[in-house]
Amino acid sequence: MASASRLLPPAPPPSAQLRGPRDRLAVRRLRCRASASASATDGAVLLERGGPAAVAVREFVTLDELRAAVRLRVRTFYEYAVDSVGTEDHRKALADREFEALQDRISGKMINFQRVSCINGTVPLSPSLMSAEELCSTCKFVEDGEERVVVGSLDLNQCLWLPDELTGKKPGVNEDIQTRAYLSNVCVAKEVQKKGLGYTLVDKSKKLAREWGITDLYVHVAIDNIAGQKLYEKSGFVYEGEEPAWKARFLGRPRRLLLWLDMSKVPL
Repeated sequence: MASASRLLPPAPPPSAQLRGPRDRLAVRRLRCRASASASATDGAVLLERGGPAAVAVREFVTLDELRAAVRLRVRTFYEYAVDSVGTEDHRKALADREFEALQDRISGKMINFQRVSCINGTVPLSPSLMSAEELCSTCKFVEDGEERVVVGSLDLNQCLWLPDELTGKKPGVNEDIQTRAYLSNVCVAKEVQKKGLGYTLVDKSKKLAREWGITDLYVHVAIDNIAGQKLYEKSGFVYEGEEPAWKARFLGRPRRLLLWLDMSKVPL
């Protein structure tokens, strides 16, 4: 369940070997992967001790939180060879560039993006998180004196199209009225996957899209990302189209499916 971008990132250091992205989607600059820094049992520790109520899903509040969300995306979307050198510098360069680009999208400085919001799932930093030390150190931020960790994130983009992605066909009546939106950069930290956070993030985005007057919501997902497809199907999305094989080869990524949600059928 992931998304990523297309504007090319800075070149990696000469000795840093990047493995190909497993899944990429939407708005500029990111690629998808799940980090393997914690064991499979860590996710249970992260969310079950605090309970579901411990996870706050909302639009970002501070720039510190936004930067932490970007670091989660870089951590999730890029995989490096074990023996790579300079990976931390490369991750930092990616995070800095995406942070600036995300701020530009949110502030309306980028053409085509009418409105953009970053929605995050965050949890308090607590002893139950200590088993996921790398996640905490990478994705931590401070709000009102409390340390929290971003464990899931996505962007809701009100626009007609996303760079290098299939364009939705609906509503298609009056392109001057932008009631079309796309989800992008959807990611959940590996340590807390399969706990329902991805579904909650998407559900929150649907509620916000309704507030914006969106009639048609889209998401792109890699054709081999079965977990992501199941998530979006559960959330009410249906198949609309798929990327030609030649385009995927040209962009160096797995083919994408374009999924559509009719917002008029989303329960109030």
